Amino acid sequence: MQAIILAAGMGKRLGELTKDNTKCMIEVNGQKLIDRMLGQLAKLNLKRVIIVVGYQAENLINHLGHRYDDMLNIEFVFNPIYDKTNNIYSLALAKEKLQEDDTLLLESDLIFEDRMLRLLTDNPYPNLALVAKYETWMDGTMVRIDSEKNIVSFVPKKAFRYSDVPYYYKTCNIYKFSKEFSCNQYVPFLEAYSKAMGDNEYYEQVLRVITALDKSTLRALPITDEKWYEIDDIQDRDIAEIKFSVGTDMLKRFHQCYGGYWRFPQMKDFCYLVNPFFPTDRMKDELRANFDTLLTEYPSGMTVNSLLAGKYFGIRQELVCVGNGAAELIKCLIENHCSGKIGFVFPTFEEYPNRTNPDNRIIFTPSNPDFSYSAHDLKQFFKDKGIRNLLIINPDNPSGNYIPFNELRQLIEWTAENSINLIVDESFVDFTDNHATASLLHNDILLSNPHLTVVKSISKSYGVPGLRLGIVASGNTVMMDEIRKEVAIWNINSFAEFYMQIFNKYEKDFLEACDKFIAERSLFFKELSAITFLRVIPSQANYFLCEIIDKYTSAQLTGKLLEESNILIKDCGQKSAFAGKNYIRIAIRDREDNSKLVQKLREL
Repeated sequence: MQAIILAAGMGKRLGELTKDNTKCMIEVNGQKLIDRMLGQLAKLNLKRVIIVVGYQAENLINHLGHRYDDMLNIEFVFNPIYDKTNNIYSLALAKEKLQEDDTLLLESDLIFEDRMLRLLTDNPYPNLALVAKYETWMDGTMVRIDSEKNIVSFVPKKAFRYSDVPYYYKTCNIYKFSKEFSCNQYVPFLEAYSKAMGDNEYYEQVLRVITALDKSTLRALPITDEKWYEIDDIQDRDIAEIKFSVGTDMLKRFHQCYGGYWRFPQMKDFCYLVNPFFPTDRMKDELRANFDTLLTEYPSGMTVNSLLAGKYFGIRQELVCVGNGAAELIKCLIENHCSGKIGFVFPTFEEYPNRTNPDNRIIFTPSNPDFSYSAHDLKQFFKDKGIRNLLIINPDNPSGNYIPFNELRQLIEWTAENSINLIVDESFVDFTDNHATASLLHNDILLSNPHLTVVKSISKSYGVPGLRLGIVASGNTVMMDEIRKEVAIWNINSFAEFYMQIFNKYEKDFLEACDKFIAERSLFFKELSAITFLRVIPSQANYFLCEIIDKYTSAQLTGKLLEESNILIKDCGQKSAFAGKNYIRIAIRDREDNSKLVQKLREL
């Protein structure tokens, strides 16, 4: 068996990375694509590797030099008109060699796991195309296959329909052709197709013609969880570097993204915190039905959006301001409206303390291993600390600690008596057992307590983090007027505005979703508590803080789940408040995902 690598293209979409080199010379995690690929091919005992070169061919040939002489017999075929042709011409230049042996055909801009090649070489069927179930990042040639893995059709870009996505597989651009197939089918059709259509085409077009025949012998070989990526632009390279990093480096790269995990559809995200049961399919259908209008029309300004937020939460328009996520409002509130010392409970959501001067932070860290505390604990600790502001997250993040409503009212009174501004972030309050009566977002509470400010992320309990919605509310109307002036007039988009406009039609569904979540949390708690190396801390939020008491460090377990199972959890062990102990935070997802995580933990 031999291999042919197509490496003549210019890779213009990679910009500066291919200014002086062909695509296979770019590096992913410090290794050039061509070196990785040749190293993988060297393990297969091939007779030779033919590389079709063109753009910056001399650089590629000089780079390879003699470094593979003891592993591979490498030959080169030169495409002199690489800038005027596509890969059908490059392959045509190697057609004689293609007919001399069974062949692995690869494109040079790929990165993939070793076992993908073994899938082809170990399979007895002679003519195979590696394919992967369609995911949103995929572009290019698609195929449809039947129950026996025969390729029914190749689907070119122009024929792609999103309605047919469930039936599509993407070609991985790695093929196995028998000598017989190349001689009797592929090369004859390649010559005829090129003569009829010209050289500015793609070799897959020939396969499309062949599979249209009744007697095609080319079959699909679907991969499962094997990792691969096609690198056409700089974002592709960024994603590939994350997917193919290992251990703590992989974890670090994921966290540096701060979200955007939809780019990695096979990963289960137990790190970011959202409601798995809302919005409903019907609500999403309404959003879809209005997609064209919302995409092409400007959103309203702050006046209208404050009105919508007031309607959303049942409070007066002048008491609320909408933000592009709660993060925009946290920055504005802490940096512009919280002078003097501010009290924090650690561990906490670090966006708040990160917006303050370290000299102004007064930190209370509960001494118990559950990081639990009461309103009484806060009053006792902060009573003589001279704070002008007190922040609490209720339920707290990451501990899940919850101060009940009546106890919270006492804290509101105490802070008023001591001239302390109280900021309550209740982003997770809808997950509490008494969620229907737990919120502070009421006109009478806000107006009678102008020292109280309530922050709420709509991403968390309402399950719409992609919309970037949050609110801040206070009976201090002077401060609220200032905040509305400090944020941009069009700080949210039309999709977020429309979501607020229609929410009240689905409020009953939301309350049912919260009740459904509470039941799932109870079951998930029991399952996690049965894992022998975890101590699970009870929570009133949509996550559990867990102490790892055996077998692993928090870094080891987090890295192991990500690298081996594509499961991302939060490693809390590095935070100073945990004093070097091994804590993790696990988000609560739906029954199917939670069961998968529990199963992986049992296996570990």
